[in-house]
Parts: sequence; structure tokens; C-alpha cells
Amino acid sequence: MTENEELQNQPGEDIRMPDITYRCGYNKLDSFDWLKDLPEDYNKNEIVEIRFKNTRKGFFKNVNGLRLEIGDVVAVEASPGHDIGRVSMVGQLVTEQLKELKVAPSSEEMKKVYRKAKPVDVQKWEDAKKLETPTMLRSRKISEELKLNMKIGDVEYQGDKTKAIFYYIADERVDFRQLIKVLAEEFRVRIEMRQIGARQEAGRIGGIGSCGRELCCSTYITNFVSVTTTHAKYQELSLNPQKLAGQCSKLKCCLNFELDCYVDAQKQFPPRDIPLELADSSVWFQKMEVHKGIYWYSTDAHSSVNPTAVPVQRVREIQDMNRKGKKPEHLLVFEDSADLSTASVDLLKNNSLTRFDTQPSKGMQQHQHNKRKNRRFNEKRNK
Repeated sequence: MTENEELQNQPGEDIRMPDITYRCGYNKLDSFDWLKDLPEDYNKNEIVEIRFKNTRKGFFKNVNGLRLEIGDVVAVEASPGHDIGRVSMVGQLVTEQLKELKVAPSSEEMKKVYRKAKPVDVQKWEDAKKLETPTMLRSRKISEELKLNMKIGDVEYQGDKTKAIFYYIADERVDFRQLIKVLAEEFRVRIEMRQIGARQEAGRIGGIGSCGRELCCSTYITNFVSVTTTHAKYQELSLNPQKLAGQCSKLKCCLNFELDCYVDAQKQFPPRDIPLELADSSVWFQKMEVHKGIYWYSTDAHSSVNPTAVPVQRVREIQDMNRKGKKPEHLLVFEDSADLSTASVDLLKNNSLTRFDTQPSKGMQQHQHNKRKNRRFNEKRNK
């Protein structure tokens, strides 16, 4: 008799289902189904995407033709045993995702979906999740006793409690063969060590960024793109590590968000490392305002003394003149200086929050004036 049959045949004991209600959008691994308005075709659910803890998810074959929807808890094939996960993508969207990731739908390595999770499966899954925090704390003490230069950041138990994944952070290569032996003897499960980076660790812990919002890595970012100081230079940001670094001590992921916009804007800009030759002096580049299309020049190559704002079109004209051996008398023409003087004008200074409110008629205004006048007269008389 199997373990499930033994649990089901125990008299007088009911398995209490935990709260596993699915709430769309509460997990960063949830995918927006932009094809949900198409007619449903359950024959297309041959392959579904299943998500697990942290950023772990994968594609599985629905070999039994189950009628699966997003949010369903299912038992899937694992090595060894089975695992419990939640359906995160079905239908035509899976096909498009397979094309994007270049995954062959007929791959023999793709594992199977066994069944929808039974109450026994869910109860065992919930019991396994309750063991994760104590296991993590105990494993940290074991690694300290073995004097290993690593930090175990999280533990994930498989749905049938036969395997545990230990996520760790290490700055250098760690020989944890002895650690695996001790952990296997301590917890009586199969051990898998998986290294993660500082960005993944920050996303797992969570927090509030300098912008005042929850960290992007803990809300929606699942694939981390490398960030370098070049991203900051393109956006004319000062290379201050305290301002550019996030809570993971790495460069902020948000430096990637507007990079393409800045790169596209600067494609047609003239070179900055060429000084502009005037009739009586030379000026050197100091800084620029990308979206305004303005270069700032100074008469001193090493300091921003008396900077002058020059439109990029005027910079291009002067560089063309210098190539031909000509030197203009003035850095700016009258039209350029006029444009720059109006560029910084506050266009909303004369606007009022009540400008769309309905104005009272002249008769109503006179009535309100007389009412205020009578009230002031009565106050003076009462005094």
C-alpha cells in the first residue's frame, strides 16, 4: 500500500487543505496573457509553463491532456520523485514563448505533468515549505563550523520532500563536498547546491530603493542584464558609487531602463572631443543636455569657467567651418541665444489649479460682494 493510500484510509482524520488561492499579479513570475481574448482551445495545452519558488520555472508536457488553467497547482515529474508547482502560462502564449526561447516542443528532455495536485500532495507541499527556514538557519551554522567562505541565502524543498535546493552566495570557488555529506546526514534528503549572484539575493530579500518604491528585482525582474559604468556615461550621470549602486552593492538595474533612449538621441550628435576654434579664442566641451540638444562649452579646458550653452546644430556648423580653415567671430548667433533664453521659461507659471472651474456671473459676483460688505458692517456694529 502506498503512502497516499495509507493517509486516505486512516479513519476519523480529514486532510485540511491550506489556503492556496491564486491571486493573479502577486508573483513576479506571473505572465500577462495578451492572447486571452482569443477563443479557448484546450488542445493547445500540450505544453504548459510551471513556476516554482524564487525564479525557477520551466516547460512541461501535458501528456494526460488535463484541462489546465493559470493558477492550478499540479504535480510534475522531477529527478527524483515529483514536484509541486503552479501553472503560469497556457495556450498559444506558450507556443510564442517557446519560439522566443528557441526551445523545441518535441524535446525528449522536457518533463511531464502527472496530475492536478490532490489534497495529500498539497498538504505535503505545505509541510515541506515550513521546513525551509529552519533548514536554512541550521545549514548556515554548519557552513560556519566547516569554515566555508559562503552564505546560504535560501532553501527550497521539492514537493515530495525528497530533495532540497540550497541557494548560496560566494565571492570565490568553494569546495562544499564535505558540506553536502553533513547536510545529507542532517536532513535525510538529496542535496543540490545552486550558486546565485548578489542581484538575485537582493531580489529574494526585497526592500525599498532610493526612488521610494519596492525593488524592481523583487517585483518583476527575472532576467538580469549586466550593467557597466558606460551606461551612466551615456546618460551624463556622475560616477558616484554611492548614488549608482543599489542595495546589492552593484550598479542599479534601472540604469538600463532609459539607456536606449539616450543612445538614440546621441546618434546624430557631433563629436565632443574636438575644441571649437573661434576668431579670438578656443572653447572646450564640458557637459551636455541630451534631450534639449545643448552642448556646454568653456574657455578653460580643465574647468567649467563661464560655461556657454550651444545648440548641437551650431556646434556642427562651427566644426564644419574649422575643417575648412574658417573661424567664426562669435560662438552663438542672435537666433541661437534667443532660442536658449526661451528654452528655460516656465510654461506653467501663469496656470492655476482653478483655471477650469466655472466662473460666477457678474450678478452673482455683485451679490457675494454685498454679502461680505454687510457681514463686515455687522461685525463692526457688534463691537
